[in-house]
Amino acid sequence: MRAEELKSNLNRPHILITGRPRTGKTTLISELIQRWPERCGGFITEEIRERGERLGFRLRTLDGRMAILASIHLTSPYRVSRYGVDVESLDKIGVEAIYRAIESREIVVIDEIGKMELYSLKFQQAVLAALNSPKRVLGVIHLARLPLLDQIRSRPDVVLFEVDGENNAAIKKRIISMVESGGK
Repeated sequence: MRAEELKSNLNRPHILITGRPRTGKTTLISELIQRWPERCGGFITEEIRERGERLGFRLRTLDGRMAILASIHLTSPYRVSRYGVDVESLDKIGVEAIYRAIESREIVVIDEIGKMELYSLKFQQAVLAALNSPKRVLGVIHLARLPLLDQIRSRPDVVLFEVDGENNAAIKKRIISMVESGGK
C-alpha cells in the first residue's frame, strides 16, 4: 500500500466485527447493509438450519447469488469441525463478489474472514486487495488466533469491534456514525 493510500484509509478506517458464535455479528452487518444498500457490495454468510440443527453455511452475495460454503453433508479435503468446505464455490461466488464490490461500491462487505475461508488462497488475496484499496471494508473476522487474521486485526487502518449480544446496538450506532461522518 502506498503512503497516501494508507493515510486515506487511516482517516476512513476499515470496520471489522468479531465475537463469539451466535452473538449477532451477521445480523449487525445485515442491518448496516439495509441502511446503505446502494453503497455496499460483497457477501454475507448465513447458517443453513433444519429443525434447529445447523447443517452448514451459505454465501449470499448482495446482488443475489448464492452458494453452499460448508455442509455436514459435503465431502471435501477441507474441513472445519464437522463441516466440509467448498473452496471452489467460495472462489467463484465470494471472491468474485469482493472484486465486483471493489470496482463498483463504496463499501466492501466481507462476512466472514475465518477458518473456512482461509482454505482459499484466492480469498486471502481478495481480502488483502479490498483492505489495500481506497474502499472501506465492513466485515466480520473470526476470533481465532491465526497469522493472517492477526495481521489484519493489527493493521493501523482497521477498527475492531467485539460484539457480545448485549453491546450490539451501541456498536451499531458507533459504526453508523463513523461511516456517515466519513471518518473515525
